[in-house]
Amino acid sequence: MPIAVLGTGPVGQTIAAKLAELGHEVTVGTRDVEVAMARTEVDMFGNPPFPEWQAQHPDIGVATLSDAAGAAELVVNATNGAGSINALEIAGEENLTGKVLLDIANPLDFSQGMPPSLLVSNTDSLGEQIQRRFPDTRIVKALNTMSAYLMVDPKQFAGGDHTVFLSGNDDDAKATVAELLRSFGWADVIDLGDITTARGAEMVLPIWVRLMGALDTPMFQFKIVR
Repeated sequence: MPIAVLGTGPVGQTIAAKLAELGHEVTVGTRDVEVAMARTEVDMFGNPPFPEWQAQHPDIGVATLSDAAGAAELVVNATNGAGSINALEIAGEENLTGKVLLDIANPLDFSQGMPPSLLVSNTDSLGEQIQRRFPDTRIVKALNTMSAYLMVDPKQFAGGDHTVFLSGNDDDAKATVAELLRSFGWADVIDLGDITTARGAEMVLPIWVRLMGALDTPMFQFKIVR
């Protein structure tokens, strides 16, 4: 399947690499290809610059946000949550219409330092904001409650016996995303309901950030016991 992964950061890179490994035709979308391919600095987490990663994955294309989204059947939003709507607007509403968009982004506000707060919560969510802005795109919120490395390889812990959540208005879109998640190795997929339930999934982040601090690692995961 042709898939666009919007975002060149660690989450986008990790998702794109896994999708390509699974045989999908993957293109990473960025605001400016020349700028992305000219980066030489490591990111805030110490990861190597994007061109080094891309050189290790020559089968993965790099294109503008609009070109990547326009050629895809499924789009993954792996952009910074604060800039997600703007990035999707640049990708083009016409390039997203009718398509499944897997939204992984979190509305994190780092303006006051660490730990971050949420830009939106309780009565709204980033997932809902994206759905309102792009009403003809089939938004599915998932994978936002864990480290990128666990997103694509849940069997690292307890043989994969932990939980991933889905939120969205379109049942067929959620089925498509659930199938993709199962291809990553997820067995326990909980459909929370319509896109308003993304509020709960996004509000997991404050406890996730504090657990990361307490455990001194991002490598942990939630399991819903029932």
